[in-house]
Amino acid sequence: MVVFRPRSFCASESDVKKLSVVTFLPLSRNGSISLITTFSESLSPVGRLGSLPRYGKTLQMYLDFRSQATQNLIPNLSGLLAIYCRKQHRVFDGKSSKDGTVWHEEHVGTRLPFTPIEPYAADGEPTAKARRSISSRFQSFLCFITLDMLHSIQEWTIQHAQQTEHVHWFMDLPELMAFIAIVILRGVYRVPSVNDCWSANLGNPQIIGTMARNRFQDIMQHLRFDDKSTRSDRAKTDKFAAISSVWGSFVTNCITCYNPGLHITVDEQLFPSKTRCCFLQYIASKPDKFGIKFWVACDLKSKYICNVFPYLGKDPNRPTGERLSENVVMRLMEPFLDKGRNVTTDNFFTSLSLAQKLLGRKTTILGTVNKIRREIPQSTRQTDRNEFTTQVCCRSFVVLCLCKTVYILSSMHSVVQTDNTTKRKPNTVTLYNKTKCGVDVMDQMVREYTVRKGTRRWPVAVFYNMIDMAALNAHVLYQACTGTKERRVDFLVELARELARSHVAAKKARKDQLLRTQPSTPSPGKRATCQVKHRCKKNQATVRCVHCYRYTCGKCRRQIPWQCQDCE
Repeated sequence: MVVFRPRSFCASESDVKKLSVVTFLPLSRNGSISLITTFSESLSPVGRLGSLPRYGKTLQMYLDFRSQATQNLIPNLSGLLAIYCRKQHRVFDGKSSKDGTVWHEEHVGTRLPFTPIEPYAADGEPTAKARRSISSRFQSFLCFITLDMLHSIQEWTIQHAQQTEHVHWFMDLPELMAFIAIVILRGVYRVPSVNDCWSANLGNPQIIGTMARNRFQDIMQHLRFDDKSTRSDRAKTDKFAAISSVWGSFVTNCITCYNPGLHITVDEQLFPSKTRCCFLQYIASKPDKFGIKFWVACDLKSKYICNVFPYLGKDPNRPTGERLSENVVMRLMEPFLDKGRNVTTDNFFTSLSLAQKLLGRKTTILGTVNKIRREIPQSTRQTDRNEFTTQVCCRSFVVLCLCKTVYILSSMHSVVQTDNTTKRKPNTVTLYNKTKCGVDVMDQMVREYTVRKGTRRWPVAVFYNMIDMAALNAHVLYQACTGTKERRVDFLVELARELARSHVAAKKARKDQLLRTQPSTPSPGKRATCQVKHRCKKNQATVRCVHCYRYTCGKCRRQIPWQCQDCE
């Protein structure tokens, strides 16, 4: 008895039952060949024809020949086997890859031998907790940059300032909110430098009325997000230690405030920066070559940032043998698994093993595949294919669709169909084109009014990105909870005004109190400088205004017409 290796094929369940018996094919008058089909648990390469789609076992063929004439007919056995199997109407030619993965070619429009999971039915919406707490732009922003986070930033900023500048240096919470308001307004009103925000020609009245330039620069100089005295110990195990506490709270708030819809897009974001840090990335294909890379998961419809974390280099906690791309997708999708959602990825992330992991958690995948991956069939790499043809290969749980030179892997399609246009585009490619742009559009929206400015400290650069993402998510939540449709630029301006309102009101109250305490007239023989300066620059004054209590010169006072007692 010898083992024979014919060309590979795939058998269905009915064929297994029919072929699992001893079959005699009369080939010559001198003898016959006994064709016996058996199953083996091990995937031995000897005599392997292909992996069965439902059993995952190996189909082997053993030849029992009696004469030399039979041996001469062995090369024709594969053809005879193919003829026999075609008579059963359920056997197809198989295609294997470098790593031994066997794919089975199907016709376009044929229902594939697997049933997709039930898709997630609801659209993206805020959670019940977010709906209860949001009635204004300020409250929607506080869902992501919470008061506890602001208190932490305030504490470490004061600590650093008192250690380096003055022991009595202080900053209250409303002033920190006003500082963030100016940071947001700088992204809306773009000016060449920080000083121009307070200049006479390019300055913005809202920024000028919120905080003095020197005070803003003083806070920026001392802005810190952790305890510097313990940072060196924490940095041994956490490269993100300088801002990891605040960043972790922000990511948790993003996850708990919104339930994404059916489609989630996973991709990378390069936040432009040239600060000195050990995880700075260089990506030549990006508009800004240098920056800090973040892995981002976005809701497709609303562009809400569902989950995000930075790339810090090699992760020692990643399991041995697990690809970085698989680890990234599973970490980003962990809070949203087991619901029937679909994740769209590009060819960096998509793989057969990732699709299998996600399918085990009731999540499908749709994405392009790099054609050099070992699980891709060798026969699909031919270049002499017609321009508008589609080739479909399937396994037990996924379908691989080849259109032109694009490989699409999907575990959510049970039928691959082409449209009626001249391009004959398959439905997998059409859906991928609609769902692939979530993170890219989000990054484009963030860049339009980004608060990013030049800095030498990478925690400040991360803080800028966090403010951008928080403002975008706050805009999505505000519109969903209040039903108000508002342009994002208008939302940012009003958000900055609400953030600075308490500080501006307190500042105005202190100024009024100082004006009230000054004497009604200057000291005898002296004159005060005009405090209105509406029509003058440095005129002298001796009289105060009866309403605002400011010294007013003759040019800046308002003449009141003569009135009678009845018209008063």
